[in-house]
Amino acid sequence: MQAGWQQFSPQLRGWWARPPADRVPRAAVLVLPEVFGVNGWVRSVAERLAGHGYAALALPIFARTAPDLDVGYDAAGLEEGRRHRDQLTAAQFLDDACAAIAWLQVQPGLEQRPVGCVGFCFGGHLALLAATLPEVVATCDFYGARVSTDRPGGGSPTLAVVPQISGKLLCFCGDHDPLMPPEEPPAIRASLASAGQPPLIVAAGAGHGFMCEARADFHPAAAAEGWSQMLALFEERL
Repeated sequence: MQAGWQQFSPQLRGWWARPPADRVPRAAVLVLPEVFGVNGWVRSVAERLAGHGYAALALPIFARTAPDLDVGYDAAGLEEGRRHRDQLTAAQFLDDACAAIAWLQVQPGLEQRPVGCVGFCFGGHLALLAATLPEVVATCDFYGARVSTDRPGGGSPTLAVVPQISGKLLCFCGDHDPLMPPEEPPAIRASLASAGQPPLIVAAGAGHGFMCEARADFHPAAAAEGWSQMLALFEERL
């Protein structure tokens, strides 16, 4: 496995992890981080995907205001991340995602091939937007909160884009997620059902951030199941 920082546009640099040079990647996956930036855990996700044969690019979602953001899972880190989150617009994110996908689709072994996407926390929210891009055929949104009420930069809630998604979408959350108000899971369920997407996957006993070993809410069983379903989706669609 090879991994390191990669400049993929004049303004954008991400963490690039891929199988060894003598192996053709199975496909490319775009990794969208939490509000804490392209930190050690997000980089490890890209590297773990590379271990499964995928070429993975972790995108800096705050490239305009904090391109090198890497903060801890504490109150100060959360405050800093949310400050940058509140400055991002959906249009800006989609511009960056398109630049990343264009770069991915000219890499050796990945030329013009479809792309997968996975996002966590705010990155999960953004994954719904990325899923509307025609190149993205398989998307996993892990505990992307506020999709039924908010959209980066304003406008109709992000959940409204679900009918525009032509690929397959899996949405995950924990049944003890404090960032999801009681009315949000039913709204997500209804939107997924009306668009013919698989139902919301709810992890029993899990809170917010259950996929991340560095967070207090890490839930080993839920994380293992999340990885299993994500890899199965990528195996099916990529």
